[in-house]
Amino acid sequence: MRKRPKGKCNEELYVSKKLDLQELETLESMGLIDLFYGDESHVSSEGYVPYGWQFPDEEVAVYVEKGYKTNIFAMINRSNVCHWKTTEQNINSEFVINFLEDLSFKIQKKTVVALDNASVHRSKLLKQNIENWEQRGLFIFYLPPYSPHLNIAETLWRKLKTEWLYHEDYLEKDTLFYSVNRCMANVGKHLNIRFSQFNAK
Repeated sequence: MRKRPKGKCNEELYVSKKLDLQELETLESMGLIDLFYGDESHVSSEGYVPYGWQFPDEEVAVYVEKGYKTNIFAMINRSNVCHWKTTEQNINSEFVINFLEDLSFKIQKKTVVALDNASVHRSKLLKQNIENWEQRGLFIFYLPPYSPHLNIAETLWRKLKTEWLYHEDYLEKDTLFYSVNRCMANVGKHLNIRFSQFNAK
């Protein structure tokens, strides 16, 4: 069972945006642009237990503690190239702007970053920077609303929380933060995701 957004995207807008995204995917496959999918998430000391099972009379538990978490902003492409940053502070629009600003000076070719419609991605302050970024070759593409299935960064978070982190990583704050940073640093190296091809249907 998966969580889905409560709202629903306008069908005409969804189709139009998906066609635009298909074109971007094609341009990247031809080596003409770099296309990244960006998103933020967090890992907390409360752990992540999507489901589980146990034998009768057997206790299976993940012991957790409230009080600390690490937030992550990351951008990943289908080749597992990943740019990321962790912080104990909340990820706000200023954080995203600084991340994209740094990226705009490092890109080697025209680069498109696909983002969802979270308020931190669509703030007035962020949009004021778009023109400068475009002059450096960095472009923002907004995914259609209520369409997390189009953002491959969601798969990154699922892999991180359900496969790459272990139960013992959550026991202490320093261990958790180290483990999260270790995993993120190994994306595209020892940790790879087999992303499916973009489905335009």
